[in-house]
Amino acid sequence: MTDRRTFLKKAGIAAATAVAAPIAANAMGMAPKNGKDLRLKADESINSRLIVPHGNALPITGTFLDEISHDIPHQNWGEKEWDLDFRYMKAMGIDTVIDIRCGYRKFITYPSPYLLKKGCYTPSTDMIEMFCRLAQKYGMKFWLGLYDSGKYWDTGDMSYEVEANKYVIDEIWQRYGSKYDSFGGWYISGEISRATKGAIESFRTMGRQCKEVSGGLPTFISPWIDGKKAVDAAGGNLTKEQAVSIEQHEREWNEIFDGIHEYVDACAFQDGHIDYDELEAFFSVNKKLADKYGMQCWTNAESFDRDMPIRFLPIKFDKLRMKLEAAKRCGYDKAITFEFSHFMSPQSAYLQAGHLYDRYMEYFDMR
Repeated sequence: MTDRRTFLKKAGIAAATAVAAPIAANAMGMAPKNGKDLRLKADESINSRLIVPHGNALPITGTFLDEISHDIPHQNWGEKEWDLDFRYMKAMGIDTVIDIRCGYRKFITYPSPYLLKKGCYTPSTDMIEMFCRLAQKYGMKFWLGLYDSGKYWDTGDMSYEVEANKYVIDEIWQRYGSKYDSFGGWYISGEISRATKGAIESFRTMGRQCKEVSGGLPTFISPWIDGKKAVDAAGGNLTKEQAVSIEQHEREWNEIFDGIHEYVDACAFQDGHIDYDELEAFFSVNKKLADKYGMQCWTNAESFDRDMPIRFLPIKFDKLRMKLEAAKRCGYDKAITFEFSHFMSPQSAYLQAGHLYDRYMEYFDMR
């Protein structure tokens, strides 16, 4: 026999279900009883009326691929989703994809015999093999990011990253580089901003080995500028008072480029740590130094927003536009981004990413 309290509880659940079911059905795209889909759809013939010149910027032609991350969510894509994302990339002119790191601490992107013996976790899929295949399928070049043990971040000494990568570089070339024509180069994944303990010799050592095993394929690095927005991502501050001056930035990077240019072919400075009215001054110095040492000058155009207290969301289009316009004015050679799949892809977990993609395609007259 049902008491009053149980009866009311069941009745309440039934009523709530009756109300929620149509709402959930509409949210999932299910049609109402009459068979008509009542949701409004955008008129695809409408484009934004831009009041700035179209396409007056360096286009993004490369992107990092970040599925070994520690500060942005994993999207848990399988090959079906990755295949679609490569198609979106191709549609906006991307010809270069860069695995940001083939492993970070104990998580790895391929079944490395060396790293598995060192205690790393077995991955469920071989993402490096998949990326090489997809790059080949869509006419792109794949660049491999080296292993990051985390010891540099823990100690401030980059020389700790050399030992494991001696084995990783050889493994990667034997397993993928020698087999796929899409394998186009190497990303030396240690990130610095200033003169850093062990950095010059580590870049030289790892860059030399990458080139030796691969017949001279190119290498690049992607440091950050120690500007006012170079703050701890886990902290609560958006800016800091002690930022590097342009003069000090030039002195320190002149020394670094002098030490690494034989084995590092390009430098893609991250562009998000300085303010928008500082872009041209720092970009001009970066280009001057790269030209001096015969290196390519790329920009790593961050497509996430460092100005937001929520870390990290897709960037406002105008901010990305201003950074790419500054890169063009300063004569940069190539623009890559960190990174398409989270912050620009129409199938990203972030709804705003698809809108950023649309605005970018409008600006460059690609839609």
